[in-house]
Amino acid sequence: MARRFVVSRVALAIALSSGLAVAAASPAMAEKKEKAAATNFSDAFRKAAAPIEKAMSDATSKLPAGAKPTDFAAAKSQIDAALGGDGKAALEAAVPSATTPDDKQALGSMIRNYGILSQDLATKQRGTLLMLESGKVQGQMAGTLNFDAGVTAYQLKDWASAAKYLKAAKDAGYVDPNNQLDMVLADAYKRSGNTDAALQMSKEEIAAAQAKGVAPSETSLRNALQQAYDAKQVGPSTEYAAMLAQYYPGAWSVAIGVVGQLAHLPREQDIDLMRLKYLTNAMAEKRDYFLYLEDVDPRAYPGEALKIIEDGLAKGKLTASEIAADKANTSARVAADKASLSATANQAMKPGASVGAVTGAGDVFLSYDEPAKAETFYAKALSMPGVDASKVTLRLGMTQAMQGKYADAQANFAKVTGTRAPVAKMWSAYAKSKSAPAASATATQ
Repeated sequence: MARRFVVSRVALAIALSSGLAVAAASPAMAEKKEKAAATNFSDAFRKAAAPIEKAMSDATSKLPAGAKPTDFAAAKSQIDAALGGDGKAALEAAVPSATTPDDKQALGSMIRNYGILSQDLATKQRGTLLMLESGKVQGQMAGTLNFDAGVTAYQLKDWASAAKYLKAAKDAGYVDPNNQLDMVLADAYKRSGNTDAALQMSKEEIAAAQAKGVAPSETSLRNALQQAYDAKQVGPSTEYAAMLAQYYPGAWSVAIGVVGQLAHLPREQDIDLMRLKYLTNAMAEKRDYFLYLEDVDPRAYPGEALKIIEDGLAKGKLTASEIAADKANTSARVAADKASLSATANQAMKPGASVGAVTGAGDVFLSYDEPAKAETFYAKALSMPGVDASKVTLRLGMTQAMQGKYADAQANFAKVTGTRAPVAKMWSAYAKSKSAPAASATATQ
């Protein structure tokens, strides 16, 4: 997750020489450069830094293009030899002399680069933080150094510091080349126990993406969903699950599973969630098929039950031996049930038909994958007294979504209230994903 720091010879040379040529220059030249660069080095620091800067410049000037760890080690050894055998100790000894902001920035740069040469993360971090502490690092460089400090703290397992510096980099508008800042920051928040900050970060990213009309990152949606799920919050969990599935179709199984677990729907309502799971090819496990069969009840809807059994067998989720008895009993009911469809439809179309008969006709035709006919009966039932409005409106929307009438479907899903609302939200996400797919290619992962 966190990338290893790599520095080129040119970048290292620039970092080493930044503000430090003054320390090795003659007094007259130093005065001229100070005015040009508006620097303010203390006399004590000039004295302490001069031999260190010379040792580091001499060593790094010999680094070849594309320097390797062995080249870094050789440069580090040369610096140590020039500074009495221990370059790190010499750098530490100079710290008390660094009293001005320019002193701290310059010494921090030297310590940081010595840490890079010695492959010592803690030393590199000490130098980076001293540079940041100086207050002299501004603009893009501030974002870069804060990001580097955050990643290094993460590598050192200092989670709280990692979050602090990564957040500073994010606030500075820094964008890392590997696009990992948000992911590492969110993980640092979690590892430091600051779950509220992690959730808030995800919410802000989701809101910003929605405002731009693009897909929120899958990472942010999953983070927000996990937090809401852990808190057993049905409403927020459904909201994030719906967005996750809408923008990232591969997540339908997870999204529907979360809603099913938290909503605790009765069988007669859960069946509509399982119908969506089948429609989105999200039936991933054996238990999905058995749950669907339990919801559908072969005695009530044998045609739909047989469809699920055959699909489970074809995909290897069910075995012939474990489902043989259920398949035989279900198959025996299908012929008679299909033969009654015409009579069911005629009865429901009579002027004096009860709301139960009309709704029931819609349910039967829905179970046989005839959404156009089912839509007719649900539309009629909605105008009748005593109708279960939430149930019929939901299933009316379902039939419309199955026919590609996505705008009509979404309008009906928005009307569903009560315990069926989470299912309607998920079906609405399906309709949205089909009618207006997200511009998700540009989303942050």
